[in-house]
Amino acid sequence: SAVSGQSVKELVEIEITDPELNPRFVIGLIRNVELKPSPYQIQRRLKLAGVRPINNVVDATNYAMLEYGEPLHAFDYDVLKQRAGDKKIKIITRAAQDGEKLKTLDGNERTLTAMNVLVCDEKGSLSLAGVMGGAESEVSDTTKNILLEGAAWNFINIRRTAKQHNLPSEASFRFSRGVHPAMAEGGVNLGLKYMAEWASGAVAPDLVDAYPLPPKDAVVEITVIDVKRWLGIDLTLEKTAELLKRLEFKCTITNNQLQVTSPNHRMDIGEGIVGVADVLEEVARSYGYDNIPTTTMADALPPQVGNPVHEWEEHLRDLLVALGLQEVVSYRMTSPEKEGRIAKHDEYVRLANPIAPEKSVLRRSLVASVIDSLEKNIRYSEAFSFFEIGSVFEPHKNELPDEPRKLAIAMTGLREAMAWDVKDSPKLDFFDLKGRIELMLSGLRLTNISYTATSSYSHLHPGKAAEVKAGDKVIGAFGEMHPLVKEQYELGDSPVLVAEFDLDIMRAIAPTYGIKTIPETPPIYEDIAVIVDESVKAETVEALIRQTGGRSVTNVRLFDLYRDEKIGEGKKSLAYALTYQAEDKTMTDADAAAIRNKIVKRLEKEVGAKLRS
Repeated sequence: SAVSGQSVKELVEIEITDPELNPRFVIGLIRNVELKPSPYQIQRRLKLAGVRPINNVVDATNYAMLEYGEPLHAFDYDVLKQRAGDKKIKIITRAAQDGEKLKTLDGNERTLTAMNVLVCDEKGSLSLAGVMGGAESEVSDTTKNILLEGAAWNFINIRRTAKQHNLPSEASFRFSRGVHPAMAEGGVNLGLKYMAEWASGAVAPDLVDAYPLPPKDAVVEITVIDVKRWLGIDLTLEKTAELLKRLEFKCTITNNQLQVTSPNHRMDIGEGIVGVADVLEEVARSYGYDNIPTTTMADALPPQVGNPVHEWEEHLRDLLVALGLQEVVSYRMTSPEKEGRIAKHDEYVRLANPIAPEKSVLRRSLVASVIDSLEKNIRYSEAFSFFEIGSVFEPHKNELPDEPRKLAIAMTGLREAMAWDVKDSPKLDFFDLKGRIELMLSGLRLTNISYTATSSYSHLHPGKAAEVKAGDKVIGAFGEMHPLVKEQYELGDSPVLVAEFDLDIMRAIAPTYGIKTIPETPPIYEDIAVIVDESVKAETVEALIRQTGGRSVTNVRLFDLYRDEKIGEGKKSLAYALTYQAEDKTMTDADAAAIRNKIVKRLEKEVGAKLRS
């Protein structure tokens, strides 16, 4: 390409205010370009790569970017010269001011923050660095002279800026993943070359190159033993060096060591032990994975150490799955508004860089996560039984949060799937959930379990909620979701049953392993029905039966609950199946009758019960 005219160094200067955000900035100049469509083959290749052809100048920047990996940006030189007046054009890179405005190439005016980086001249902002150019200095149909920029930016800053303004451009896609500063000069030269070829322009001599923060190229030392140890193959240092040189690594052999310097376009090669792993991965890739022989591991296996916490939780998962529940795994990130529908908290652990507004804090309630999953799936089936085991995050000022482990359960829908022989299935209720909880705790071998009615949980229906204790320790609560809370969700007409347990407390309780000999004597089975006041709890009656019958009553099971005007207003009938059995003798009907009479008298005395005839 033709090189002529005044050097760009005499026309343009660069000022970088923060090298950490902008380690390098390169500018080239091309004069007297003729804007027209690019050659057909170039347009075709750009389309195949997913880039829309515009004109020969813009296409040159995109084509060079795809070929070389360095995003470029073209400014209208005459616009910048007009803004500078008689003075030399001065390109400045700086952080934006909060509230500063910039109209980008897509026609939108954007409000900037101090996190964003701008390319400016002395009159004001020109482009949003590494993301998108500004509309004022863009290439137009009347453009004749072009200033071509190639730069390097802090990839974390570019990623945040692109996310903040929702600008997923080709440039931000590459810069947010890291582009080595060494690529800037080559990218600008390649872009100028294509512009000269396709637009008949004259490239100005030299480049303006501000390079205040050159990165340090990684240097790694490896030996033959490293190659054998990590890859399991025997390679000489010379062969290893040959494989790496194919990938543009610089290699020097000294004192039975291979010193490897990464090429300047590679930002993924570390140093130290990480660097050794990175370089040997490149060796394996170049050597060919299919050429590495299959061998058994030479080293001894490390001692196998169990993880009791994980194993206990896996056992709990198995129990819940066996009870017909399905596990869900949800995001730990949520928003206060989303979680506030079921549990309101003043303080949260907030994410410094949330991926989305609805994932700005770490959750405080596991029940909220399971109910969210239930709401998303509610229209896909007649019944759901979900559970999740996970952490919630309780904040501490200036300290790491507590992360207690919780179990949450949610159930709703029909008790039995509708079918040709099932016409009217009842809906799941409080006792369906209670039964599963009893079996779960039994499977964990937790004993001395008690259930107490509670109204201290705002998301549970008063009168249809219970607190669960193991001994004197509260391990959880369950019940039907409060109607006012349920209104916040789209969960259908069926009752929604929820439970939450504290796994840290449950895991700390020692399991009970009860071993009994199988009696050789036959049992006697008998049913009794007693009429009691509505306020008397069934568990109270059962406890009195067991206490009065002693060791002779081996099993008590409530099998019927009956209410009717015939038995009296405010009364209910509780029917129990009793099993009598003695370890040392065969019980007779008279023995059973004596125990029954004793039980009936005790119930009459304690709770005013009457035997139902």
